Amino acid sequence: MKNVSKIFTILVAIITLTIGANAQTTKNKELKIGVVDVEKIVKEMPEALQADQTLKELQKTYQDTLNTMQNDLVARAENYQKQRGMMTADKQKAEEESLRAAEQALYSYKDTKFAEISEKREIYLAPIRQKVSNAIEAVAKDESLGFVLDKGNGNILYSEEKYDITFKVIDKMKRGSK
Repeated sequence: MKNVSKIFTILVAIITLTIGANAQTTKNKELKIGVVDVEKIVKEMPEALQADQTLKELQKTYQDTLNTMQNDLVARAENYQKQRGMMTADKQKAEEESLRAAEQALYSYKDTKFAEISEKREIYLAPIRQKVSNAIEAVAKDESLGFVLDKGNGNILYSEEKYDITFKVIDKMKRGSK
């Protein structure tokens, strides 16, 4: 019975110390984390909606031109296949080279225009991202948040500088792990 009483007393002491230590840690250093849905925020921004619409229209224009080029190429290739037997070897070679050149032009157009869309997307979205980032940082500071996470993908959108341990890690690595 004395052993049970002794174990009980030790358990109560450990629990009391643990609760006290946790309460003290929480009182001194409360870490608050915020979560935002960036996609929802962006959908509420008129400039983001306008940029999206502009990019969709540009992409549709390029896609329509690409489809026309592709249809023309297919029609030319089908026509060549039908008439190939009646052509001389030189004429066949010239037509095949012409088809390859048209195919190359199609791929070149596609690569160029879709790279252009990517560049324009970055140009349009950079100020929007900056505006969202500034707003998140301002709200995080107002609310005394240590971190703000994106609800959609879990990325850290904001963190207080005091939680950055980069230089401690570099220092630890330079000194060697112990």
